[in-house]
Amino acid sequence: MHIELSRTGGKPLPLQISEALGQRIASGLLQPGMRLPSVRKLAVSLAVSQVTVSKAYADLERRGRIVRRHGLGCFVSPAKDGNREDEEFGTGNGGRTGDWKRDAGSNYGNNGEGERGQSRIPGRNTGQDKTGTRKRFGWQEDFEDYLPRAQLWRNFDYSEAEYSFHLAAIHSGLLPLKEIGEAMTMLVAKRPELMSAYGNFQGDLELREVMTKHLRTRGISLSAASLMITSGTQQGIDLVARTFIGPGDAVYLEEPSYTGAIDVFAGRGAEMISVPMDEDGMRIDLLTKLCDRRPPKLIYTVPTFQNPSGATMSMERRQRLLELARSYRCLIVEDDPFSDLYFHSPPPPSIKSMDRDGHVVYMKSFSKVLAPGCRMACVAAEGDILERLTAAKAASDLGGPLLIQLAVLPFISDRYDAYMKGLRSALRSRMERAAKLLKRHAPQGVKWRLPEGGLNLWLELPHSVHVGELYRRASRLGISFLTGNVCHVGEPSTNYIRLCYAQMEEEQMERGLLLLMPLLKESMTGTKR
Repeated sequence: MHIELSRTGGKPLPLQISEALGQRIASGLLQPGMRLPSVRKLAVSLAVSQVTVSKAYADLERRGRIVRRHGLGCFVSPAKDGNREDEEFGTGNGGRTGDWKRDAGSNYGNNGEGERGQSRIPGRNTGQDKTGTRKRFGWQEDFEDYLPRAQLWRNFDYSEAEYSFHLAAIHSGLLPLKEIGEAMTMLVAKRPELMSAYGNFQGDLELREVMTKHLRTRGISLSAASLMITSGTQQGIDLVARTFIGPGDAVYLEEPSYTGAIDVFAGRGAEMISVPMDEDGMRIDLLTKLCDRRPPKLIYTVPTFQNPSGATMSMERRQRLLELARSYRCLIVEDDPFSDLYFHSPPPPSIKSMDRDGHVVYMKSFSKVLAPGCRMACVAAEGDILERLTAAKAASDLGGPLLIQLAVLPFISDRYDAYMKGLRSALRSRMERAAKLLKRHAPQGVKWRLPEGGLNLWLELPHSVHVGELYRRASRLGISFLTGNVCHVGEPSTNYIRLCYAQMEEEQMERGLLLLMPLLKESMTGTKR
């Protein structure tokens, strides 16, 4: 698509792109229902950042000119009442078509909108009069933001799904919530002054020392001075991105990859380059060729029981990845939420365990397996890298909650390993039960690999399945799952879905799968209930 852009002043580039596309829509060159190029593809063709194109598409969506269909892409908005609006782009009511989402006849799957434009985000506009809301807050629609992509909140959609396969989490009945809660209650009763104290920017020293011992048993030999406590690994990823990544910096990551990381790097304006995977993880041979053409600033990986695919990077590839980082003098962010959740034998040693030059920023989640509400992780790094991350964290939160850190400390110190042994057994039982049901009831053509650990099954569906439509139909039965497109840069249409087998009781999970499989079969054959 040829668009002339002025880079010497005048209108901002996103507005230039938005107006050019709007004029094509108004003139009929782009017809209602036509699919627009992906953010990534248009950004490459125009030699601009994906942030710039995302802002242009967001502007077109605000004006009612395009429809973003979750899992499919961006399409020219259906003409209202069968007629295309031919007024000059950017005049009158700004090109808005009123309730165009409703006129288009769909809420487009899991996009955060409920019926008639009502928000599905808890506490947002629920039960409010739409006209009254627009009148009061309408000015906000044109208030510029720098959020080019925001898919992560969809993973945490608080819909009333009875069978919630979408969130990679562990059922509360398997977590040590009572023990941690009792420790917190005792701290409040005996040491209430903790609630008046700011924590150390790096985190409580005693907790860091306990975590140091934990990492040492897993091959990572560092002192407590090399650790920082964060509010989950998500904060760690964000701190690395805001500290070291700027517009146009090359960030390599697996394809598919963790949605939260994609969102963060997109927000920094990074040029994200996806590297295909196989059963042994990221294809380092392909990564090497890509890096020869575009040197990396950062490589993000979840090498163990990868989210969402479940694949584990081989030891050989871990070594080669570290050698690559050394040769390009770049950072590796090793995100490790699942390595303790193995079902048979421990996974290969972490990349960080082989790092001698400080190229790896290692992130270990504890809240995922202990108490997600406590938001607890550690970031391991050395030298000037850690100092700069600590400075960024200080500016971000003035130090994490000291009370929570001290509440989880005794459990990590004394009971973590014994607890993890039982948790692994319980999760393995759930995984095997889910796999057995899939083997018995999944339609022919559905593919998956049994993971060696972690929380998820990654299903490849036949290309004939319309994943967005499958999601909508499943939602009506109270079933939710994660559509694979949110795990890709640029949100391409994909034929993958992620199912978490750990979020529910086993019987509830079984009922949900037994409801989902007939829907999947109907989607493959084109029949409807």
